[in-house]
Amino acid sequence: MTTTETRKFEAEVAQVLHLVTHSLYSHKEIFLRELISNASDACDKLRFESLGKPELLGGDSELHIDVSWDEVARTITVRDNGIGMTREEVVANIGTIASSGTRRFLEAMSGEQKADARLIGQFGVGFYSAFVVADKVTVLTRRADAPAGEGVKWESDGKGEYVLEQVEQAGRGTAVILHLKADEDEFLKAWQLKSLIRKYSDHVAFPIRMPKDESDKNGDGKPTGEWETVNDASALWTKPKSEISDADYIGFYKSLGHDFNDPLAWTHNRVEGSQSFTTLLYIPEQPPFDLMMGGRDERKGLKLYIKRVFIMDAAEELLPNYLRFVRGVVDADDLPLNVSREILQHNRQLERIKAACVKRVLDLIEKLAKDEPEKFVTFCKAFGNTLKEGISEDATNRERIAKLLRFASTKGDGAKQTISLDDYIGRMTLGQDAIWYITADSYVAAAGSPQLEAFRAKGIEVLLMFDRIDEWMVGYLGEYEGKKLRNVAKGELPLDEADKQKQEEATKQAEPLLKKLKELLGDRVGDVKVSARLTDSPSCLALSDYEMAPHLARLLREAGQELPESKPTLEINPQHALLKRVESETDEAKAGDLATLLLEQAEIAAGAQLADPAAFVQRMNRVLLNA
Repeated sequence: MTTTETRKFEAEVAQVLHLVTHSLYSHKEIFLRELISNASDACDKLRFESLGKPELLGGDSELHIDVSWDEVARTITVRDNGIGMTREEVVANIGTIASSGTRRFLEAMSGEQKADARLIGQFGVGFYSAFVVADKVTVLTRRADAPAGEGVKWESDGKGEYVLEQVEQAGRGTAVILHLKADEDEFLKAWQLKSLIRKYSDHVAFPIRMPKDESDKNGDGKPTGEWETVNDASALWTKPKSEISDADYIGFYKSLGHDFNDPLAWTHNRVEGSQSFTTLLYIPEQPPFDLMMGGRDERKGLKLYIKRVFIMDAAEELLPNYLRFVRGVVDADDLPLNVSREILQHNRQLERIKAACVKRVLDLIEKLAKDEPEKFVTFCKAFGNTLKEGISEDATNRERIAKLLRFASTKGDGAKQTISLDDYIGRMTLGQDAIWYITADSYVAAAGSPQLEAFRAKGIEVLLMFDRIDEWMVGYLGEYEGKKLRNVAKGELPLDEADKQKQEEATKQAEPLLKKLKELLGDRVGDVKVSARLTDSPSCLALSDYEMAPHLARLLREAGQELPESKPTLEINPQHALLKRVESETDEAKAGDLATLLLEQAEIAAGAQLADPAAFVQRMNRVLLNA
């Protein structure tokens, strides 16, 4: 193998570099936060590996990150004495990126968010932010378990290629040297670098050092003197809450979560006893871009520490999937230090910690709902749908989660005005024993559904559910506070004796019409009935209690799911003029067109996809011309 070689970046890396260097002009300083974060990760990894291999530390057990500058050479150097990298790891970590995360990053950066620096940290491409201020970047690195002769030098101008070279490297760890662009002199000032470290990286749990004497006594452009620690360099979560300000909590969150926004809320707790642990959990203000895309591979939600030693990003072991938006740390005192994912998955102590984390998060959301309604609205907008997943995933906390859900209703003013299930129960009509709802693929479709007509006429409120997850979610909820949840479009409606008698009489009078419609529609319908739901519209679809809503069935089929075919029940309003016309129409072809249109408009209103849209248009045109 040659010791020096030139390689091209992967195409996607080249795209990332182009977007980063041309889009983050308003957040140039992000480079320092990201490089320090990477250095901190390298120190964390070494500290963990050294638990089983103490020899990795050698005679250098004090882990730290050094930031220095050279005004003459116009360079900034971020150096750590962490785990370091082999040649193969350099290629894997810098020359390539995980393709799934890269694609989503590119899509987001190419759209309306292209100047949004939040995306850098969220997609794990922070190293490339160095090219925002540098026209050349040099990386010198050696892995802790490699000999001095197997150091690696990586260098690139960020324009498509990079050079790899095997070099002699005395100490382990990594140094990233930024050769600054001509107009980036502001970053060669000690006060500016120190200010940025304290702003973005103050709570990194390793000392970040800068030269103590900022003067240039030798006239060579380099500061002289001893090193001094310029960050807090302590595990924030280990301090008493009384000693931590809101600004401290917010600063730690931003360094932890790679987020420019403040957190929406946080909770910090210490549990003492037979099993002692500390949790510091944050709810972000906005969701990461991969929240609904199974994007756990790019960013984990919580970091697991044992006695302040970083173990792993362990969201799956510490929080259930429906709370994957939560960020923060868990520091346990008494888990085994040689912990592995296999041990974690079968660890009773961790299950107790997980239950405590879930409780703290739900407590925090409940507090927002009670005391900070504006923040709770922000939370619902960002994470309401994710929380709904907990109805199926977390049977233990199902009632608590349900209490936090919010829905639009027929008594509200638009999609944004929502109510809780408790609100709904509090204003149920006399004798009402069910929570009524309807699902659709939009607010407009739900609010305009013909199935609501009889409920509006009786003054019964109906919840309008129009998120994709709702139909699936209510299948698991079933009931709340002893009240069954019932879909207005499914099953038989409960009628009092007077309404039952009225329904029976209407059905008897409409028997010839029902028979005619069944003959005209044939096997396109399972049945045709007189509706108790309709007061103004001519027709609607009615489903069995366990039948899937048409709009959800359509979405699943579009996603490639195979579903059994089902024939709908068509309900009609015999008093409507269109039904009167079908009844009186003697031309079978014209009657067939009218009957089919009654079915098709009911399917459209229910969110189903027409089997033959072209035939529907032709049919509609014929009816209009004959009118």
